[in-house]
This record gives sequence, structure tokens and C-alpha cells, in this order.
Amino acid sequence: MKKIIPLILFGLLLTCNPAMGMNLSSAKAQGLIGETDSGYLGLVVAGGEAQNLMNTINAKRKTLYQQISKRNNTALDAVEKLAGKKAIAKTPAGQFIRVSGAWKKK
Repeated sequence: MKKIIPLILFGLLLTCNPAMGMNLSSAKAQGLIGETDSGYLGLVVAGGEAQNLMNTINAKRKTLYQQISKRNNTALDAVEKLAGKKAIAKTPAGQFIRVSGAWKKK
């Protein structure tokens, strides 16, 4: 379990790609994308570029979660839920989170 946390955090850091037109930080700051309790990003406001960014990052996260799950012989949904809790906990005030299906500003 102690190995999972640093790997999840490392994976989340990899998802911030400044070379893209819109990066994760700016999309979150603009209220377009938010963290969910599922361990994946969700669209707060529909938008083409934001959706593409979200899809790309969620695909990378899923790959990472699957690797962690396999390496630690843990269920994928357990890894996803832990990652979701960590991401929501690290979300700064003013950004959106979705818990139990409802978006709210943290």
C-alpha cells in the first residue's frame, strides 16, 4: 500500500503536459475539468479541447492504475478509489470536485 501512493502521485504529475494548448492546471482553474471520486477527471463544462485533454489524461491514469493493480495484486477499483480520494484531497480550494455524482467547488 505504501508503494501505491508515490506511484499514483507520480502518475498524476505526468498528466500535466504543458506542451498541450490547454493543460490540466489551466482547465481546472477555469472550472472546465474537475476531479472525481472515481480516480478520473470529469467535465464540469462541456468543451472540445477540455474533453480531449480529459480523455487523454484519463487513458494515462487507467494504464497507470492497471499497472499498480497488477503489481500489488489489488483490485483495479480499489486503486481507482484510492487515487480519487488522494486527488480530491489535493485539489485546491475553488476548483471543482465530484463526489457521489454531484459537482461542487471545494
